[in-house]
Parts: sequence; structure tokens; C-alpha cells
Amino acid sequence: MRKLWEDHIIYTRNYIISTLAGLRDTDEVAKRLLKNQDDIGDAIKPYYGDAAGNELATLLKDHIKIATEVVKAAKSGNKTKLSAAQKKWTDNADDIAMFLGKANPNWSEKDMQDMLHKHLELTTGEVVGRLKKDWATDIKSYDEGHVHMLKFADMLTDGIAKQFPDKLKA
Repeated sequence: MRKLWEDHIIYTRNYIISTLAGLRDTDEVAKRLLKNQDDIGDAIKPYYGDAAGNELATLLKDHIKIATEVVKAAKSGNKTKLSAAQKKWTDNADDIAMFLGKANPNWSEKDMQDMLHKHLELTTGEVVGRLKKDWATDIKSYDEGHVHMLKFADMLTDGIAKQFPDKLKA
């Protein structure tokens, strides 16, 4: 689980850098980032089934697609589009939190929501720092976001282990 969520944070970072710098690899990075969401959905299928894994993957792909809107709106300086994209992003995070909270009694919807909102805040910090060429803020936001995402992965793993102890025995 950690590797999957670490990929999430790393490829999100790569997407931010590529988009804001106008690099030619932006589309390929976006494809890889979207594939990671399928990988995360696939990882929960042994516990929650194919339908749940597919639903999580869809919610996470929406999360990424909205993130691309946030980054592009921030880059363009269009505050109206940025505000609308950030609202959609927060609503999507709430949908993910609700899904997770219903899937596992060890994952409270509130805890999931808090973790996902913090993820959005830290990712936004990266984008804003990079746009302002405030490299220290950009790097600090990434570092904090990376550690935060590993904690999130650990929360998910712990919840699965508690809910399905027999599936995790050697």
C-alpha cells in the first residue's frame, strides 16, 4: 500500500513540475498518474471485491483529473476557475472519504476526510510555491505531503489488517 501511495505523491509531483514548466512529458506523466489510481483500486479488490476496487479507482481518477484542472487554473491565474476546481476537488475528497468510511469500520469518514483535505492543502502548497518561485515552500510542501501520504497508506493498511486478519496471516 505504501508503494502505491508513494507513487501517487511522486507522480503528482512530477505532473505539477511538468505542467508548470510546460514540459513535453506532461501527457505521459498524467497517463502514469492515472494508471496509479487503477493500481490502488486493484490493491483493495482482494478484500472488498472488484466493484469496490473499480469504484475507488474511479473516484481517485476523478481526483487526479480535478487536480489537473487546479494546476492549470492556478498556472493561468484564473481565480474563478481555480476556486471552482478547488471546490470540486474538496467535494471529491469527501466522496473518497465517504467511500472508505463505509468500506471499513476502522476508517472513520472524518479521519479519512481530514487526511484527504490535508493532502489537498499540501499539494496546493506545492503548486503555489512553485508558481511563485518560492522553492523553499514548494519543497517543504512536497516533503510534508510525502510523509503525510505514507501515514495515510499506513492508516489504510492498519484498517485492512484489523478488518481482515485471517486474509493477512502467513
